Amino acid sequence: MDINERELYPENSQPLKRLLRDMAMLDIVHVAQKEGGTQLKLIINYENEGKALFKPMRFSRDKETDPNHFYFTDYERHNAEIAAFHLDRILGFRRTPPVIGRILNITSEIYAIADEDLIKTFFISPANNLCFHGKCGYYCDTAHAICGNPDTVEGSFAAFLPSKSIAPRKVYRHPYRRSYHKRRRATWENDPDYCDKYVRHAPPYNHGRRLADLMDMAVLDFLIGNMDRHHYETFKTLGNHSFIIHLDHGRGFGKAHHDEISILAPIIQCCMIRNSTLQRLIDLHNGQTPLSELMNKSLNMDPVSPILTIDHLLALDRRLPIILNVVRECTRKRPFQDVIISDGY
Repeated sequence: MDINERELYPENSQPLKRLLRDMAMLDIVHVAQKEGGTQLKLIINYENEGKALFKPMRFSRDKETDPNHFYFTDYERHNAEIAAFHLDRILGFRRTPPVIGRILNITSEIYAIADEDLIKTFFISPANNLCFHGKCGYYCDTAHAICGNPDTVEGSFAAFLPSKSIAPRKVYRHPYRRSYHKRRRATWENDPDYCDKYVRHAPPYNHGRRLADLMDMAVLDFLIGNMDRHHYETFKTLGNHSFIIHLDHGRGFGKAHHDEISILAPIIQCCMIRNSTLQRLIDLHNGQTPLSELMNKSLNMDPVSPILTIDHLLALDRRLPIILNVVRECTRKRPFQDVIISDGY
């Protein structure tokens, strides 16, 4: 991977194509549960010493998020990880680690090569299927187990970033983090001047590319409907010139018929967007091929296609002009040059 200050990989990257193929095809030699986190994830070790992060399929593509459930209680969706990677490329960001779908045989590709702690959570269900649940903060019990169908499980495989000894990373609390409390709202949700008071003039947002990168992330999150953005990572060696790595999109694509405008709060309050991002959005909006069709064509290359339902694809076309309208409103309130900023940032 040719990582630089702007992206994880260049456009039309040949190593990327090989990496995706390897994650989908190479033999797996060991499986272990990833420590930490609220939901089950597995670390996949390949025969070539490569690694991937596996998120299992929890429910069907057309299962929508219960409108009475908070975003932080929802399952993570493996297909959302796959779709976000493709959309990130289409938008021209290329800041999401590569993700591809794959179907595993639970017996031979998980149980037979799993570490002891994971094996202890396997059991035979009343339907005589092999199941496992691992150990985690939520949904890691018999009632929320991953079971064979009949003996296979589908999931997303995300490429590991370079080890932290090679490419150390720094974690930041997202300034537009939600409260993660059912009765409490975050400061930014109550104060329309939050950006000018607490973000724009504070490090690391008062210089370099960081603030503009927050706007790019808001664009991606709004299009996929992801409200679960509490922290983010950058490459430490690149300092404030590092792009924000787009990670963890498992809570996207949960509501095809609801557009969560609050996800655009960074753009609405800061009234800022990078010129190249705006031009890409305009091109996608005015182009002969709708974003939904571009996404569908890209997603059809994945081994577990179809990835998204038609309703989720069409939601992309509906949400795109909403972003453009937010930017248009900003240019009515502030000088154009303050809203549409140079790609040098």
